[in-house]
Amino acid sequence: QVQLVESGGGLVQAGGSLRLSCAASGSIFSINVMGWYRQAPGKQRELVATVTSLRRTNYADSVKGRFTISGNNPWNTVYLQMNSLKPEDTGVYYCNAARTTGSYRQYEYWGQGTQVTVSS
Repeated sequence: QVQLVESGGGLVQAGGSLRLSCAASGSIFSINVMGWYRQAPGKQRELVATVTSLRRTNYADSVKGRFTISGNNPWNTVYLQMNSLKPEDTGVYYCNAARTTGSYRQYEYWGQGTQVTVSS
């Protein structure tokens, strides 16, 4: 089992910055991909960014150039630095930890989420 605890969400004005943290514990040695997802009201959960154990990163087009994901391996804490925030970045942000083989997810874990609200 892996436990994930997010922190760092809050209310910020458009153009501002926030840094989210995800503290991982438990059987983290089995994890090879960490990521952040978000869910806006009335919308499906979507990928924001991922980082692999080989330090490869992937970003949603909507956040490229504004957000940066970083973390340690073995995983202790994963961060999401969010700059130039826009109202459309508003949502609940979830930390995700997964064990993958190629594109197949063998198993994954989710945090409880942290609210990010960007005012215009």
